[in-house]
Amino acid sequence: MRYIEMGIGMAAAILIFLAVQGVDVLPALFFASLAAAFFYGTIKRTGNKSFTTVSKGSVQEQLISFDDIGGQDMAKGELREALEFIKDIERIKTLGIRPLKGILLNGPPGTGKTLLAKAAARFTGSAFLAASGSEFVEMYVGVGAQRVRQLFKQARDTAKRNNKTSAVIFIDEIEVLGGKRGQNAGHMEYDQTLNELLVQMDGMSDKDDIRVLVIGATNRIDILDQALLRPGRFDRQVKVDLPDKNGRLKILELHTRNKPLADDVTLDDVANDTFGFSGAHLESVANEAAILAFRESAGTITAQHLHGAVEKVIMGEKLDRIPSKEEKKRIAIHETGHALLSEYTQPGSVASVNVVPRGNALGYVRQTQQDDMYLYTVDYIKGKIAVAVAGAIAEEIFLGARSTGASNDFKQAADMAKQIVFGGMSELGIISPEDVPKELLHHTITGIIKEVECQVRTVLTDQQTAFTQTVDTLLAKEFISGAEFRLLLHGDGQAA
Repeated sequence: MRYIEMGIGMAAAILIFLAVQGVDVLPALFFASLAAAFFYGTIKRTGNKSFTTVSKGSVQEQLISFDDIGGQDMAKGELREALEFIKDIERIKTLGIRPLKGILLNGPPGTGKTLLAKAAARFTGSAFLAASGSEFVEMYVGVGAQRVRQLFKQARDTAKRNNKTSAVIFIDEIEVLGGKRGQNAGHMEYDQTLNELLVQMDGMSDKDDIRVLVIGATNRIDILDQALLRPGRFDRQVKVDLPDKNGRLKILELHTRNKPLADDVTLDDVANDTFGFSGAHLESVANEAAILAFRESAGTITAQHLHGAVEKVIMGEKLDRIPSKEEKKRIAIHETGHALLSEYTQPGSVASVNVVPRGNALGYVRQTQQDDMYLYTVDYIKGKIAVAVAGAIAEEIFLGARSTGASNDFKQAADMAKQIVFGGMSELGIISPEDVPKELLHHTITGIIKEVECQVRTVLTDQQTAFTQTVDTLLAKEFISGAEFRLLLHGDGQAA
């Protein structure tokens, strides 16, 4: 490339010199333009690309081990078992086992699919190549298929160059490359690229000098082509889900092991407060807590820094917007309604109540739960609906009218009411979602929400004293912890 640039510079200098001497250089410019267009088109059409590699001596990145990944014990166990087929090739030959060609990691974003692929490469002592599904899609016909061939060739060449007998190819966002064929009418490039991937995987054999394992990652397994998922291609599908409480604790321990924590920090409490967080979210919590400590010139990261980091990851940074006195009172009433019903339906669930604007919210209630839940009863869902609509009903009771601040709450309430209907827990019984008339669905959802609203109105009316004390404290302090809120709710006096 350096010689090409030098040649272009010399040619330009000669043309300028000739033009100054009065020579007509237009024909030369014309032919030079044609040559440049031909050269550029040829380079583009061949799809030349160097994919990301990670080796032992890499300066930018190092492969990690399974011990460096927390919260995915089931996924790591399944992956290790599958990788043994590559690691111990002689033993599996004696048992007549066909080595796996592909492993598909399926799960939400930020759960550690890329980390698992890198750990797999280290576990098997393989060369590692990483690519994204979007790197194979171009406007030029045949480029995608060419890049697939190049990817497998580069994997084998990299393994040979590093004296390894196996290579791991990681393809992130594989749904871009492996989507169902026939979906892109008038553009067969997607289908040709997928066909080439299928051919390359079919051509892999345990008799090859370099054994290749393809690891794909996706959070849209529903749109993948069935030919890609059949046994003999992606033989194993490993679910990489959001971590449970124990998993979150392990992840937090990993991400805080190089950070000075104060004596008041209990990572178990932070793990409990971060239900629904992915590994990426938890890493961000640890990093944001360190940033907050840095801003305050603190020598250690305190529990307050970690709690502030959790709220920042959930809601975003504090905003400069300052609501008027009337608006601030309405926000305090709205958020107190949410908090009171949250504590009523699930005691101990309120982590904090805030009327400080963050992100798109003028105020918010941060909730937590004691145990991770995977199944929801109709009473539990109705309790969540009650929390969602409580803010608007509190405004109606104490201010005489609702505001636009509850629009997102109503959407959440309607979505949860649909869960009741489609789960067969409504008066309609077991139904098919596709066959329910829209008018009947609307009538049923409205009925569920109105029933819950009556219950919420009763609870808020009965708790007016604690409600008023909480609102006054919020207006004075702008923030109440869950413990302070429970003191006010139980009538134990003014919060400190």
